[in-house]
Amino acid sequence: METILGLDLPTWWFLVIGGLITGYGVLDGFDLGAGALHLFFKKEESRRLVLNAIGPVWDGNEVWLVIAGGALFAGFPLVYGVVLSTFYVPFMLFLVALIFRAISIEFRSKETWLWWRKMWDISYTVSSTGITLLLGLVLGNLIHGLPMNKEHEFTGTLLTFFNPYAILIAFTTLSLFMLHGAIYLVMKTENRLYTRLTVIVNNCSKFFILCFILTSMATLIYVPHMTHQFKTHPQLFGLPMLAVLILLNIKRNIDARKYYTAFLYSSVITACLLILFAVGLYPNIVISTTDPAYSISIYAAASSVKSLKIMLLIAAIGTPMVIGYTTFLFWTFRGKVKLNEMSY
Repeated sequence: METILGLDLPTWWFLVIGGLITGYGVLDGFDLGAGALHLFFKKEESRRLVLNAIGPVWDGNEVWLVIAGGALFAGFPLVYGVVLSTFYVPFMLFLVALIFRAISIEFRSKETWLWWRKMWDISYTVSSTGITLLLGLVLGNLIHGLPMNKEHEFTGTLLTFFNPYAILIAFTTLSLFMLHGAIYLVMKTENRLYTRLTVIVNNCSKFFILCFILTSMATLIYVPHMTHQFKTHPQLFGLPMLAVLILLNIKRNIDARKYYTAFLYSSVITACLLILFAVGLYPNIVISTTDPAYSISIYAAASSVKSLKIMLLIAAIGTPMVIGYTTFLFWTFRGKVKLNEMSY
């Protein structure tokens, strides 16, 4: 099989899609976490400040999700079809939640009525929390595996998705995004709201540490196939060790109130956990619990070599542009949030 820098094309596309999903998790993760925390702020000014903290960047961050979906369709059309048809109901709920999050942000400031703003505040928090839990639920089921037959058709029911492991992953995702979002908000605020957020950040860190420990134990006990690559390649044990060290550094920097460094570490641990997920699955993308032979590998699902080469070239050109745009956006809106007549 043709290779580039020692890696075959399906593996390159596996890395590209993983990178795009990681970019989405890091960037939209703090948006979703901020939304999940929104109702913890009681004052109108506080809610406006935290909303405007993510106001300039939230829609741009979602671009990474769109690109990841397109890349999955281009690189692994079989996986795209199987995953979207299997998770049809969760993905429909996900899209509805995305819509309500967007209109909640945009509609809230259109009227000054108390009931109007309260309604959209609740909608914003529910939709942000729902998106996060649904993402975690899908991720948890992909890690755990799905009941599939030889034709790669899902043979379970809707209740199959709500297994204990997937639910644990969903709440771990929520705890991570809440921590990520809280750290971002504390960087963007000042005075009394800053003080309030320092308490929230500390509580979110405890929530995430608990979920991290439980998820690690559950994965080792109940999802043994995720450790196969680590047994085959012992040097990969550096990744989980790195995740633990990063977690400790997040807590250390939060205690020292070095929130910019803590945000960097929370971004890295988001990426690190997704890398661990990818390493555990490789070379499969969808694992069958019915029979391992029914699992879908990157080689069975990949597009033609010509398609992969053309799309890899497009990705090589487009991805730096998206990174550049994202960097420019964050640089432009750096600093503390100030309310004005243009604010939400």
